[in-house]
Amino acid sequence: MSARTVAPGDTLQLRYALRPRGGDDIVSNFDDAEPETVTLGDGTLAPMLEQWLFDLPAGERHVFLLDPWQAFGESQPELVQTLPKTDLPAGMEFVVDQLVEFAMPNGQTVAGHILEVGDDAVKVDFNHPLADLSVEFEVEIVRILPSGEASSHSTKSACGQVDGYPQPSPVSGRGGKPDAQTD
Repeated sequence: MSARTVAPGDTLQLRYALRPRGGDDIVSNFDDAEPETVTLGDGTLAPMLEQWLFDLPAGERHVFLLDPWQAFGESQPELVQTLPKTDLPAGMEFVVDQLVEFAMPNGQTVAGHILEVGDDAVKVDFNHPLADLSVEFEVEIVRILPSGEASSHSTKSACGQVDGYPQPSPVSGRGGKPDAQTD
């Protein structure tokens, strides 16, 4: 009988790190006392990262070397917008290179990187901050929780520093192109 592997909708205990290829960790929980508990498909982990977990067994550590199209996508020029200050909350202070959350009409929030601040307008980049970057996604599946046990665990937002941005659609399946590498 083969070991159970990760499937869509599973709740997992995992350790992970995300970094630009060859760079320092942007986020990591490898040094935390406890692994994170994440349910795949509920939005706590970006879909483009979730896809790399499918079919992995518990107890193995992998490093996925992802090109931009496999991770957070390419920058989209239409996501760089100039917003009139009159359309923004009164008294809101803007500073170049600041990351700001904007409320959408539907109640959701989206983060934007302030590029320019003018007298009457603010130029904001709503692309994901890791767009255009090749990244390393290091992950260890500590445990795949049985469905009855999964509901008793709370989930935290894994890779929370990178959430809140428009997410590109995930490529269906892992390794849709042969240049995805893993250790």
